[in-house]
Amino acid sequence: MTVVTHVLATTLGVQALNLHGPEAALAYVFGVGVDADHALKAPFYLRAVGLKNQRGYYWRSSLQEPVALLWILPLCFLLGTVIPVMFFAVHLAMDYSMSYEKMPFFPYSTRVTRGWLVKVPDKLKEGVVAAALLCMNLIAFFARR
Repeated sequence: MTVVTHVLATTLGVQALNLHGPEAALAYVFGVGVDADHALKAPFYLRAVGLKNQRGYYWRSSLQEPVALLWILPLCFLLGTVIPVMFFAVHLAMDYSMSYEKMPFFPYSTRVTRGWLVKVPDKLKEGVVAAALLCMNLIAFFARR
């Protein structure tokens, strides 16, 4: 999913759980911020592909794979909150609904999967999820007024 969809999902979660301050920041870090690995991989993409758009280029790192739970769960325990794992799980579920390649145990395994819902076009999934999240965010926003 795109960063816009992740922002909408995280914002909805923050509103639904009435998070503020550090908890809201944690929600955005683990709901959206894990996409920062794309910026880290951009130089490698530019070196390998250039400025053209190459479908299927592996943009992800272990920061966006289930293996990240190996450090997120202990962090939750140390911080005394489940916010990081909750928002990371939502991010992960959204990404795994898309059809591009994923490596769930990278760097410990080179096993590749395409996730679920692979027969449904990615643009359709993205559009439906983004529209639904936008509507739910608007309902949540106006319900609080």
